[in-house]
Formats: sequence, structure tokens, C-alpha cells
Amino acid sequence: MMGDKFDLVIVGGGTAGWMCAAACAAKLDRSRFRVRLVESEEIGTVGVGEATLPQMKDFNDFLGLDEVEFMKATQATFKLGIEFVNWGREGDRYVHPFGTYGRPIGEADFFSYWIRAHLAGTAAPLSDYCFPIVTALQNRFMLPNGDANDVRNAFAYAYQFDAFLYARYLRQWAEARGIERVEGRIVDVEQDSETGDIAAVKLASGARIAGDLFVDCSGFRGLLMAQTLGVGIEDWSHWLPCDSAAAVPSARSADFHPYTRSTRRKAGWQWRIPLQHRTGNGYVYSSGDISDDEAAATLLANLDGEAMAEPRVLRFKACKREKAWAHNCVAMGLASGFLEPLESTSIYLVQMAIMHMLTLLPSGPAIDPALPAELNRVMDIEYDRIRDFLILHYVANEADAPLWERVTTMAVPDTLAGKIDRFRHRGHVQAYRDGLFGPPSWQAVFVGQGIEPLAADRLADVLPAATVDERLQNLAATIADAAVTAPSHADFIARYCPAPVP
Repeated sequence: MMGDKFDLVIVGGGTAGWMCAAACAAKLDRSRFRVRLVESEEIGTVGVGEATLPQMKDFNDFLGLDEVEFMKATQATFKLGIEFVNWGREGDRYVHPFGTYGRPIGEADFFSYWIRAHLAGTAAPLSDYCFPIVTALQNRFMLPNGDANDVRNAFAYAYQFDAFLYARYLRQWAEARGIERVEGRIVDVEQDSETGDIAAVKLASGARIAGDLFVDCSGFRGLLMAQTLGVGIEDWSHWLPCDSAAAVPSARSADFHPYTRSTRRKAGWQWRIPLQHRTGNGYVYSSGDISDDEAAATLLANLDGEAMAEPRVLRFKACKREKAWAHNCVAMGLASGFLEPLESTSIYLVQMAIMHMLTLLPSGPAIDPALPAELNRVMDIEYDRIRDFLILHYVANEADAPLWERVTTMAVPDTLAGKIDRFRHRGHVQAYRDGLFGPPSWQAVFVGQGIEPLAADRLADVLPAATVDERLQNLAATIADAAVTAPSHADFIARYCPAPVP
């Protein structure tokens, strides 16, 4: 400790590092904590993640950021969900929305009534009963109106932004609030000879940065957690086989939609993320099923705007660090593991690590073993549940390419197998307190990719069929009428948060 202050050292900048620094700046008592971030301009960041989940707004609100200012600074747009094209079957498309389906009808949940009507052939597509889906597919957007009885309030929203600009914005914000940034390349890590804890990092300049707790935001290399402390990974590549991505920005197109698009390809899938100044694109693929050159060519052939650079290839492995907190080091971002960006979960996982770390910070240099044990427990839950959700997208498809034939026949985790069985039986999806993705998310992917229940919950049998059908029809009409009251996404952005042309 430096005097009576607890010394926290963040190693690495980028999105993860500056999110952590900003949260510390916003919430830690500066009379008790000293926070420094060490990064080098010589070392680049991955910086391709540009789509988020609604929890991103919660994090910005937690910091106290001004939404309009943040969106202008990061060229951000709004996001109501993720559209999946050709995932279940060729020609299919569905949206995983950031909102709920329907509204209460009777004793059972809305989805059970929809199943009943769907099996009887009287229901409209599930998407017709979800305001954010209907609105998004018309390229419209509006903020929730705060009226709990209005369908136009039954959703949340996320952002699509330039991750590099977000990190730069947070750096300026955090430094203005007292976070110390140390420029320098780390050449050595000093450990305590007795405990194995990290004592300090040494820079090429000769400077020595000591600390009580270190946060590893050094990316895939895991400078502290992997290279120094030797904490291994749980390899999940047998379930999530994509190990490469080709990424390229393109000029902004006329199709300025408030959602991210994921299109299944022969050896993986392609993302499309519209920002104010450009569109982010990438092809996530299995390198054993397609060459880098073919992947890049496929990506370039499927852009809807002129490419602004040559595709950049990244390598990765689907995995989770065995411990998110080991000794006196907490791993965040790519240093803690990697799950492909199919459901835009990377920044969410950083956010969760930050929030849990802040609540578990020790009061002195001695770390009670209960603190890392709790952070490791909750982060394991986060990773495991996201992993299962991603795997579901792979196993629920009817494609005939080699990659897709392999994943549809593979053994899945028991936790996912049980969830699939329960859904097929009665459409049940467990709602859990910890971890990401509630029932509407699972319902969207199950139904969207062709896994349908054999029957509805018995509680949905009580209401007469004619009553259920009438209420479903009225709800679909109400949502359709409400959606057209929203302005176009482009018009809303132009009025609310237009960013300067870079």
C-alpha cells in the first residue's frame, strides 16, 4: 500500500482497461484508493467489438455518462436486437429482441398461450407480438416512453459503436477524474518470492509500478494471469469451433437499421453492424473449413458498401480462464477468456467482472480467500450460461456444409441438453437470477431455429381458444399500429445525437 491507500494497477488499456478505470474513477473513494493504468502506445488493441447488449446502457448510467455526448463521441447507433439470417434453414430469418413477447393474457405466461395457438394453427409468427422486433424490421426507433401499460415501453435498447472511440472517450473521462495513466511497455513482472503474488510490473523505461491488486487487461496474451501466474484455460473449441475472424469496415449504406445482423456462411457466420460513419463487418469462421483468403473474399463479396480497408485476420480460441481472480490479480476482457461475438457478449463480460470486483475489493493488502472465490463463482456462471446459449445456435440448424454437419451431431453440455429437452416438452425455459439471457432470448432462438414445443403449459388450457385467439390478434394489431408511430432510425439519430463526420 502507498501510505494508507490501497494501490490498484490496471495493466492494459483498450475497452476493458478503460471501462475498469472509469468505474474506479466514478465509484471508489479516492482518499482510500489509488488507481493507475499502465499501457503502451506501441501495443495495439483488437478493437473490433462494436455491438453491445442493453446492460451497456446500465454501465454508462452507472458512470453517469451523458447518453447524447457518449453517442456523438463514439459514432454510436441504437440496437434493438440481433437478426439471424439462414441460421435454422436456408432462407429463414428471425430476430433475438431486447424486449418481451406479448403481455399477460391469463394464468400462464404469454409464450404458453402463443404455443397453444401456434400448434392449433391460429397464431401469427412469434415476432408479431414483440414491439422491438416489429419496429426494428421497419428500421424505426424510439426511446421507451415510461408507460408500463403501453407496448412501446416493453423493450430495452443497446448501442452499436466504435470500440476504439469508446476507449478513447472513457480515457479522457477517467483521466479528468484523477485516474493516473502510465505510458510504457512492460518488460518484466515481479512476484513475491513467498506468496507468488504480483508485486510490481517493470517498464522498459526502468520504472517500477507496485500494487496491492492488479487487473489484467492485456488481451489474449494474458501477461499477468497466464504468462506470470500460469492460470490455464478451459478449452471450449470442441463446442464452438470457429477460431478466426476477418474484419473490415465499409462505407455506411442506406440500410441504416437499429440492429446487428448475423448471416450464416459455409464455414461460420458474418456480422454487420451499422454505425453513424461506417458499417462494421466480419466473417467468423473455422480455419479448418475455409482458408483465410477464401474467407476474406467471401466477406468482401457480401458487403453493402465500399470496403474502407483490407480485411484483418484475427485468431482466437473459445475458452474461459480457469480462474478470473488468482492471487492478487483479476483478469478482464480477452485475458479472462473468449466467446465469439455472436450475441455481443464481450463487453458485457467485462462489465460483470468490473461490477463484481468493485463489490469485493479487499480493505487492505491481505486478500480474504472468500473474495476471489465469490468472483470466480459468479464469473463461471456468466461464462457457462453464455457458452450454452451460443452452442444452441450451432446445434439447431439444418445446413449441409461440413462444419454445420459436425456441430449438429456433437454432444452438448448437460446443462444445455436439459434445457432443450424441457423446451421441447412444454416450452419451459428456466428463469435464473444470475447469468445472462432470460426466457425471451431462449424462446427467440429456439423458435427461430426450428426447435418447437410438443405441447403448451397445462395452465394455458383454461381460457377458451376463441378468447386466446382474439387477444393475440388484438395484441398484434396494437403493436403494428404502435410501431409506425416511431420515426426512422436515421431520422432519430439525426435529431438526437448526430456525430461529426470523422
